Amino acid sequence: MADVSHAAQARGPSELGRPRRRSVVALGGGHGLYASLSGLRRVTRDLTAVVTVADDGGSSGRLRREFGVLPPGDLRMALAALCGDDPWGTTWSRVVQHRFTGDGGLGGHAVGNVLIVALWELLGDTVQGLDWVARLLGAQGRVLPMTSVPLELVAEVEGVDPDRPDGLSTIRGQVACATTTGRVRSVSLVPANPPACPDAVQAIGAADWVVLGPGSWFTSVLPHLLVPELATALVGTRARRLVALNLAPQPGETEGFSPHTHLEVLAEHAPALSVDVVLADRTAALGSTAELEKVSGLLGARLVLADLAMRDGSPRHDPRRLAGAFAQIFEGD
Repeated sequence: MADVSHAAQARGPSELGRPRRRSVVALGGGHGLYASLSGLRRVTRDLTAVVTVADDGGSSGRLRREFGVLPPGDLRMALAALCGDDPWGTTWSRVVQHRFTGDGGLGGHAVGNVLIVALWELLGDTVQGLDWVARLLGAQGRVLPMTSVPLELVAEVEGVDPDRPDGLSTIRGQVACATTTGRVRSVSLVPANPPACPDAVQAIGAADWVVLGPGSWFTSVLPHLLVPELATALVGTRARRLVALNLAPQPGETEGFSPHTHLEVLAEHAPALSVDVVLADRTAALGSTAELEKVSGLLGARLVLADLAMRDGSPRHDPRRLAGAFAQIFEGD
């Protein structure tokens, strides 16, 4: 087990020397991917986000149903995370994240979602549209969908029916899977063999590091491993693989999960995948460090502990602390 020093994290990545340029691919969605990208963009400029496209709720769900497009919300959040800390970046990040108020047709829609869909309609190309938005925002990296078709998540959930506490039920849809009152046992995709985004497969093959997590485990992290071409690329890449664990279980989706349970579920969904590093928050791992180190070892990984949470005590990752941890891990490569 390794430990990221407090001194290194206090100095921050900009003071850890000038490491060689590393190509990093981060996979996930939603707030978890936003956190990892906010840290990674402080460490490398050669950064690609590969984003899940199964959201069926809110603004994304409405646009998906109305226009037959990929749900843009998680893609928008990834682009916002890659905006710089200068006035241009911070302003555009706020703009694309802004939601219209009111009960009219635009009520509830995020500006970035509408902008992305508009470019998709004009250009007729999903990846090209995202690249244009990235250029407008001055994004420090690239954002790609994990597949070119909208996906439906299907979960096998235990204990939904109070009369059958051990019985399994099938739940369909990302929102339903994320908010279920039962315990999610496994997830699958519809269609079952979606085509991967070719640029995403290429980025994974050329990367030095691939980062999985943090994020909603069943609805944002694991879906990448269920796209056959992505799974093959992740198993076969020369890149080193890092799994960043969550700070706390997610109500509903991973209620009652310990840190090592997340790794066990990962192994069940992708038995051929080996891992090089598991990154966990020092406080979140308290009381289960031995188990976490054991399961990490079974995946072929070394466990790295660091202080990753915001200092206000909330279960949110601090981008600068994450950046310090990533930088020290990459430097040790």
